[in-house]
Amino acid sequence: MAPSAITVTQLATASKPAVGRTFGNYKEQAAGAQAYNKKLEEEGDAHHAKANYLNYLPAWNPDEKLPPLETFEHVEHGLDADETFSELLGPSVEREDLTPTTGTVLSGIQLSKLSDRGKDQLALLTAQRKVLVFKEQDFATIPIGEALKFGEYFGRLHIHPTSGAPKEHPEVHVVHRGADDKSGEILLQERTSTVAWHSDVTYEKQPPGTTFLYILDVPSTGGDTLFVNQAEAYRRLSPAFRERLHGLKAIHSGIEQAESARARDSIVRREPVTSVHPLVRTHPATGEKALFVNPQCG
Repeated sequence: MAPSAITVTQLATASKPAVGRTFGNYKEQAAGAQAYNKKLEEEGDAHHAKANYLNYLPAWNPDEKLPPLETFEHVEHGLDADETFSELLGPSVEREDLTPTTGTVLSGIQLSKLSDRGKDQLALLTAQRKVLVFKEQDFATIPIGEALKFGEYFGRLHIHPTSGAPKEHPEVHVVHRGADDKSGEILLQERTSTVAWHSDVTYEKQPPGTTFLYILDVPSTGGDTLFVNQAEAYRRLSPAFRERLHGLKAIHSGIEQAESARARDSIVRREPVTSVHPLVRTHPATGEKALFVNPQCG
């Protein structure tokens, strides 16, 4: 779930692409509804374990249509935070910074139990460290509605226009690959890896500011998620190059994503949009400038 502030070439013919094919820069690796076997996921078989969290299994409702998003006033809670992090980083919490600038692992705290004061501190520390990893959290086991209520504190929850979602909870973006989904193997027939750097749904007028990602079922190996610090990337540019970027803007498009979904017989809840965003953005809590470019929506 991502509170708003979890990568075209036109096809030469009208024929549908093979499952796993990509649309130019847009990444479309999973087959989604086209390769989803609900019974197999719920019950498993001799070759596939059943899903552990049945309430999170995705559904694709072709009749679900949403109006265009309306703009809203975002409240940056990091501005209200106690900079000593007295609740978030209390005496029982263990902290391990993964790199000097990016990524921190925290143990000994349950996020779902944070007060609003603690959530403000979470917003600020996230802005400072970019990626926070919390061990032994209960988001996967508490009711989905409670998890959404937690996320809603940080901003309006975003409903993805094309992805599958748990029934009655479209605000949850399920990163899902079906038990028999072979689209990754098909993708690798044309590429040397499945790596595709991107920032989610930047085509929105108000793109996501915070994303909560929690793990349900994962394979024993593979599937790594990597993160890049765009503020650090900006700082490492020469002063002249940074100055050259200021004032420049880029068009971010959701059209390719919608076309890819339709070509796979998937859903499009909301008609695609394009937005113009500056190449350099400033975080409201830290004042840091960061690069804001995204080839998968460009």
